[in-house]
Amino acid sequence: MSIGRYLALAGLAFALTACTLLPQAEPVQVYLLPAASLPPASTTKIDRVLRISRPRASMILSSTRIAVIPAGSQLSSYKGARWSDEAPALLRDRLVELFIDDGRFTTVSSDDQHLLTDLDLQGSLAAFQAEYRNGRPVVVIRYDAHLASSGSQRILASRRFEVHQPSDGEQLEAVVAAFGQASERLARQLIDWTATQAAAGR
Repeated sequence: MSIGRYLALAGLAFALTACTLLPQAEPVQVYLLPAASLPPASTTKIDRVLRISRPRASMILSSTRIAVIPAGSQLSSYKGARWSDEAPALLRDRLVELFIDDGRFTTVSSDDQHLLTDLDLQGSLAAFQAEYRNGRPVVVIRYDAHLASSGSQRILASRRFEVHQPSDGEQLEAVVAAFGQASERLARQLIDWTATQAAAGR
């Protein structure tokens, strides 16, 4: 047998052996943030263009992992499950969608669009996780909002928002549904606050 053929056969045997030793990839379920919609607000239109920026977040929250605190202060994530995008981007896109549905602001955009705007809604995402309380998962979203003038970037108003939404069950699908409900509740509070600040001329 030629040396070249021997080396080729040896390489093939090694590759086949290596394939049997490699662990199989863990199946991953990818979840969208459940959709929600808000009825149009029956109030006067606010002639301001609003930009909603992606909130800042810690490294663990700036990922596609679905965060959970099973006990104490140990932050973990659900095995074999991922969000369709990083959590801060998911929340920003949901807020943009619900602000548009509400209809109070003339135009609403995200920081990805680079449009000229009057106001900039910025924030920090301090919590976006499920926490087990008395054996039951509760979704917690904590968002520190800052409304700024787009031109000067001067902070006009600030407020912390915190939402707790119990899950209907321990199954991951129920927890994901609770994330959607919590996001809608946060949006309702945030829209009212932002509209009030803008209407006051801030």
